[in-house]
Amino acid sequence: MSLNTEQKQKQLRRHKQLATGLFLLMALIYIATTWISKSYPLVWIGYIRAFSEAAMVGALADWFAVTALFHHPLGIPVPHTNLIERSKQNIGDNLGSFIVSNFLTPGNIRPYIERLDVSSFLTGWLEKEKNKELFISFATGLVRDILRRLDDDTVAGLMVAKGKELLNDAPLNRMLSQLIQYFLDQKKEQELITMLASKIKMYIEEHNDIVKKKVSEESYFFIPKFVDKKIADKIVNALVRFFTEIEQDTEHRLREDIAQYIRQWSEDLLTSPKWESKIAQMKEELLSAPAWKQYAFDLWRMVKMNLLKESGNKDSAFLLYCTRQLDEGMNRIREDKKLSHNINAWVRFTLYKYVLRNRHNVAQLISGTIGNWEGKELSEKLELEVGKDLQFIRINGTLVGGLVGLLIYTVTRLLS
Repeated sequence: MSLNTEQKQKQLRRHKQLATGLFLLMALIYIATTWISKSYPLVWIGYIRAFSEAAMVGALADWFAVTALFHHPLGIPVPHTNLIERSKQNIGDNLGSFIVSNFLTPGNIRPYIERLDVSSFLTGWLEKEKNKELFISFATGLVRDILRRLDDDTVAGLMVAKGKELLNDAPLNRMLSQLIQYFLDQKKEQELITMLASKIKMYIEEHNDIVKKKVSEESYFFIPKFVDKKIADKIVNALVRFFTEIEQDTEHRLREDIAQYIRQWSEDLLTSPKWESKIAQMKEELLSAPAWKQYAFDLWRMVKMNLLKESGNKDSAFLLYCTRQLDEGMNRIREDKKLSHNINAWVRFTLYKYVLRNRHNVAQLISGTIGNWEGKELSEKLELEVGKDLQFIRINGTLVGGLVGLLIYTVTRLLS
């Protein structure tokens, strides 16, 4: 369990008190045994005093060593003490190099990256309705935040610049010719002719009074009105029959004439100097139109306001569409093993390449971060992390020192 700074400080103080308390205990034992030995020269007292004496030496030596890492002992600037504060830049450089050389190597990174299964994790996570809603909410919130931060004039200016650049570079004659050719290849002109013939026929039938009026206007004054009406009816009926034939007869000659005219137009767009000149003139007129900026601004504002409105409404068609697309995408990844494999392979390769390419930046980050810390701050941070464990060096030094002192005293007694 991760501890906070206050908890770490309490632990450090407690262990320091334990190590110091053990030293004071040895000091009291030494004082007591020294006093007792003067009045009662017992043999076993010497062994205890030798142990406590050596334990004090070991405790003081290790206290000095541990303290010298982080501070000047007793505030006295003894040479080669307060090592961390004085050597923070070297510590940062060496730590960064150590991590890069020993952890961020191809051999160490590859096994972890090869185990990544992003597609399964993603589809599994998004299966839960709560997570899906969280993802959609985050994505729409991000979009809304970006939209609000964008300057409308800047976006409109960019749209104008890119639109003019695209229009200026675009080969409109070839694009238009290809569009017409596609239209012809798909036989769409026949559907268009059928629809137009039907619409014209219906218009003539519904507005035959216009034809009668025109015939009457163009007729001579001496021709009776019933004759004009007969002529108008014949014209209307003839036109209706003509367009009915075109509508119903897929092999009608007019259809082929129209298709041939469109084909010729498609070829002329590519080869005719007249059309090349017309399109160039049209392009120039469009590029020099003063209303471009206003059109772009109005278009952008309309798109922006609609997106903000739709993304803020949970029941909007936009969010329902996004949710549906997300579900379809996840189902496809789940069912298409090849797609899932390709996604994982791309993520692994990209992550592996990115980590290796930027691993030395990790060393620079560590070195720069530690180098920018105050020396005292670094010393305090490290003492909080490892100081608790270093107090056991003091405790062990006290006990080991006492045992060594006892051993020396024993050997000396045996040899004397």
